Amino acid sequence: MDLIEIQYVFKFNGLHETVDIKLDADNLELVNKPALDLPAWARLKFHQCPHCSLDSGTHLFCPIAGSLVDVVARFDKILSYDEVDLEIITSERKVCQRTTAQRGISSLLGVLFSASGCPHTAFFKPMVRFHLPMATPQETIFRATGMYLLAQYLREKQGLKVDSELTGLSQIYKNLNVLNIHIAARLRSITQTDSSVNAVIMLDVFTHAVPIVIEDHLEEILYLFKPYLSDFYQHIINDMAHPADGD
Repeated sequence: MDLIEIQYVFKFNGLHETVDIKLDADNLELVNKPALDLPAWARLKFHQCPHCSLDSGTHLFCPIAGSLVDVVARFDKILSYDEVDLEIITSERKVCQRTTAQRGISSLLGVLFSASGCPHTAFFKPMVRFHLPMATPQETIFRATGMYLLAQYLREKQGLKVDSELTGLSQIYKNLNVLNIHIAARLRSITQTDSSVNAVIMLDVFTHAVPIVIEDHLEEILYLFKPYLSDFYQHIINDMAHPADGD
């Protein structure tokens, strides 16, 4: 089995926590999944999302909650705003940053959520495959919209209906907002500190931002695409449609 490996290393208060993530390269799901003896708060029916499509008869545990058990145990001794020295290592790059615990954990959860096996977060697997650690809100919005539009291109190639208005992306993020609310409720019931809960809340900021950006503010980055709106680009397209004689 080919693996994609991502390592998060947290250093804080004289402590050192390393989280190794191993993903199946074929389906982008966690290989190093937690053991079957998970705590009660990880059961599917515990604060189950109202839009959950999983059947508790075949899924005893919530896949996202299961992926968080180890993280919650590791970081229940640190507060949201405690500073950490964070290293994130992938095969392509190593990112080192001084940041807050909640921001570092939030970046980690973004990977775990997407790779957990939850149907609502599976749409973000392409972003996990090309993980950009500690991405800014602007980078995340750019990557998410670009990913979605590429997905529509691939759907068109398969003869499927295409959503060029990004309506589906807005709905994906709205569904993610519901999920984040219920995951945060799970964590509040069992954690002593707020670092994991606030990490989920930080993730949820994007679920509110993306639909608004799609509806109102994409014109703010229109200037980046001026070459594609130019007469020169139109000439390129025309030349492709009507190649010169002898080509």
